[in-house]
Amino acid sequence: MIAPDLLLPDWPAPPGVRACVTTRRLPGASLPPFDAFNLGARCGDDPDAVRANRAQLVELAALPGAPHWLSQVHGTAVHEVAAGTPETDEPEADAAVTRVPGAVLGVLTADCLPVLFATRDGSTIGAAHAGWRGLAAGVLEATVAAMRAPGGEILAWLGPAAGPARYEIGAEVRAAFVDADADAAASFIPTRPGHYMIDLYALARRRLAAAGVSRIHGGGLCTISDATRFYSYRRDGHTGRMASLIHLADAAARP
Repeated sequence: MIAPDLLLPDWPAPPGVRACVTTRRLPGASLPPFDAFNLGARCGDDPDAVRANRAQLVELAALPGAPHWLSQVHGTAVHEVAAGTPETDEPEADAAVTRVPGAVLGVLTADCLPVLFATRDGSTIGAAHAGWRGLAAGVLEATVAAMRAPGGEILAWLGPAAGPARYEIGAEVRAAFVDADADAAASFIPTRPGHYMIDLYALARRRLAAAGVSRIHGGGLCTISDATRFYSYRRDGHTGRMASLIHLADAAARP
């Protein structure tokens, strides 16, 4: 049984697809400001505490094994987890896909948008870390392509991220989207000269739709606004990371 303080995606995932997001309500071995179950190994926390938290995560989330973590760099590289891929590998990538039952994919966030994917037949899953840089560069489209399935056969779920009422950016961020897609301007609200509120959820839906993905769920959970449940770099600066996780259950564990 998984811990009650994990966030479970509200989406019509096929049988055998398991997913969850960690929250700050879970216990942890770290000291402040990382004491609310930090899972990020590159944000300044004690490495031993992070290892203890990651080990505890397997039990709390009822995972079949340790997640395959990534060294996230706000890019578009997609790592494919094949049978026998060591869980200790942390390749430089911002998304992962797998067709291997029991392989757990995980991305870390604290305002960037985590996106989970599954094909309708439950054969392939994916997870992507989409900050504005990766989103503008095409990390979601790269993940869809790596799943090797028609976009119409893929479901996506948008996890907790910096919300459109709280996430202010500069003109250069807007330009990164609007220069390539003029209609993306609808996802930006002017605030003060040279600054805008950005709607990551709307931009992600737009990019996914262009890749053929129409079954898009989630969105609307703001990390900046909800300090009880979520880490937020924009809100707190020096802070921990949450994990968005997905895996395929073995056939024997499916309903």
